[in-house]
Amino acid sequence: MKEIERKFLIDPQRFVKTANATVMSQGYLSVDPERVVRVRVEGEQAWLTIKGKISGVTRDEFEYPVPVADARQLLLLAVFPPVEKIRHRVKVEGFLWEVDEFLGANQGLWLAEIELEDENQLFVRPEWLGSEVTHDRRYYNSQLAQFPFSQW
Repeated sequence: MKEIERKFLIDPQRFVKTANATVMSQGYLSVDPERVVRVRVEGEQAWLTIKGKISGVTRDEFEYPVPVADARQLLLLAVFPPVEKIRHRVKVEGFLWEVDEFLGANQGLWLAEIELEDENQLFVRPEWLGSEVTHDRRYYNSQLAQFPFSQW
């Protein structure tokens, strides 16, 4: 499966938090740019995700549900401390935006992601959207695990 994703900073002062937000913990079993392997726990659900090398804003992505107990054990094997965040899901003009409010060592950072069907697909920019950081590796969650926002 292909993932086509763009990433943006947001202005948290203009963003209205959603009532259905969920807390996530995600750890990385591999951060090799050729193959990132992530385990994520979100509430009572968990996934193992493998992402391939990025080309433009597209990369291969394979995601599989795993038992939460297994995922919690896998988090202990992560090569860096897990990234903790609160995820807000917001629909804007037919598009789903995932807005992450980071916690812990990345507290103060807010990012919004949108998945598209095509790299050139047009979308409406919400009023709270800031600068695009899709091509800035520092904002990849795998990089935030290694080099937290608080250390920049």
